[in-house]
Amino acid sequence: MKKIPELTLMFWIMKICATTLGETAGDLLSMTMNVGYAKSSLVLLAFFLVTLVTQIAVRRYHPPLYWAVILSTSTAGTTISDFMDRTLGLGYAAGSLSLITILGVIFAVWRASEKSLAVDQVTTRRAEIFYWSAILVSNTLGTAFGDFLADSSGLGFAGGAALVGGLLFVVVLATRFTRLSRVLLFWVAFVLTRPFGATMGDVLTKSHERGGLGFGTMGSSAILGGVLVVLIAYAVYQQSKLRPAA
Repeated sequence: MKKIPELTLMFWIMKICATTLGETAGDLLSMTMNVGYAKSSLVLLAFFLVTLVTQIAVRRYHPPLYWAVILSTSTAGTTISDFMDRTLGLGYAAGSLSLITILGVIFAVWRASEKSLAVDQVTTRRAEIFYWSAILVSNTLGTAFGDFLADSSGLGFAGGAALVGGLLFVVVLATRFTRLSRVLLFWVAFVLTRPFGATMGDVLTKSHERGGLGFGTMGSSAILGGVLVVLIAYAVYQQSKLRPAA
């Protein structure tokens, strides 16, 4: 049951694209279309559950399905985070701390149950459920942290993106030049790509007066969606070349 892609540069490019699209698409539904955070969260959680059940049911890696689940965790994470931080009034800092605690519990139970958090050992349905639970919470956490950097830290959208981008570069250097746990570095990078996507999504959607590029949620989502479709099509093509001829 090898259903997770290889951790190549293409994986991380697609992850950032999907998480940025999750930010813009989540805001498109909850804010631009005025559905609201609570209703949007319910709709997107339903989408996540449908894609997750399908992903768990299959026996091998299908790029469109895998990235649909990633995208659903990202869009749902956007609206869930906004619901917690704004509707429930937790605020970005308290919301982030709550999600860090939940993510830590998931990792602890996963480690106790499966003896490893390595994604190349996600070969059972139980491990896969832990994997996707961690991804959903990490993407929700990334939204809250990204909003904290953009709105509360004084860095602004571009400054927040630059800071998280710098942290990701440090992780790359640590992977290349240190003996730190590759599992730890993977999950640090995985969590950080979400606030990077969140802040980049704000850069794309917000007006010029607010320090953004002014594409809006609809325009940004259309651009990112097109890029992600092309990348998924390329992943399907690459996978087809690896299959043995009948």
